[in-house]
Amino acid sequence: MTSGSEAPNDYDSAEQLRRRIDTTKAHPARVYDVFLGGKDNYPVDREAAAAALAANPRGYLDVRHNRDFLRRAVNHIAGETGIRQFLDIGTGLPTQENVHQIAQRIVPDARVVYVDNDPVVLTHARALLTSGPEGRTDYIDADLHDPAAILRAAAGTLDLTEPVALVLVAVLHFVEDDEAYGIVKHLVDALPSGSHLVLSHLTSDLNAEQIAKVAKTYKDRGFSFVLREHAEVLRFVTDNGLEIVEPGLVPVHHWRPDDADDTLAAHADASPEFVEGLEDIDKIRYRSITDVTDADINVYAVVARKP
Repeated sequence: MTSGSEAPNDYDSAEQLRRRIDTTKAHPARVYDVFLGGKDNYPVDREAAAAALAANPRGYLDVRHNRDFLRRAVNHIAGETGIRQFLDIGTGLPTQENVHQIAQRIVPDARVVYVDNDPVVLTHARALLTSGPEGRTDYIDADLHDPAAILRAAAGTLDLTEPVALVLVAVLHFVEDDEAYGIVKHLVDALPSGSHLVLSHLTSDLNAEQIAKVAKTYKDRGFSFVLREHAEVLRFVTDNGLEIVEPGLVPVHHWRPDDADDTLAAHADASPEFVEGLEDIDKIRYRSITDVTDADINVYAVVARKP
């Protein structure tokens, strides 16, 4: 999609998309949408999110601080590195503060390519991930397990001879070790000097007992779910010869915090009585993230540069 326009053959038909949607199995992108207060999900996704929340009642802070890290990282890259191109793989459902919105506020002509393979994500991306007048935004219906196909398609929008910010936020823990490192190497090797990697990853290093309970709820629903330790996450940087940007590989809420609260302003007027009457999974959208502690977080974050 370019500046809100699309060619008629760019996407599957609506009927083909509907046939691809499986409402009997939870999908990571739609479960993530539940935690962010979205509405583009199904009962099976809400049930999966509710089970994870029951296992770790403050686990929503992982999801929302992960999303806030994305905001801060894109602000840094768009504002300080000169990069004008972003490849966001595993983007999930459109929500508040998507990559193109953040980047194009700073660099109006920024180009952003989103990649996901869930038909629900594709349907909403077509409608919502539209660029500003000076920039360009595109969406690729592709699988992270096929990085060559992603790169071929992305080259239609991005100039891969110029620096690109590769965004792999909260996606690699759904990929097993024997594939994950090779996928990242394939992608990074294709990008020129000056490109950046933006990465976040669930870990067993931080608050191991609570994240193990959450991991079990996802594995019980058939998700691949790999909790990597610090050294294992760091390999995505060191194996590819990347230079880590300060403050390094840190718990997600410690990556250049700015104490912003992502609670939507529209929720500010909700009465305590109204919120108390909601299901637990719906209450979290009304909660601030500024009361986070180290005991709440199970996610590492890092930004690194290709020399």
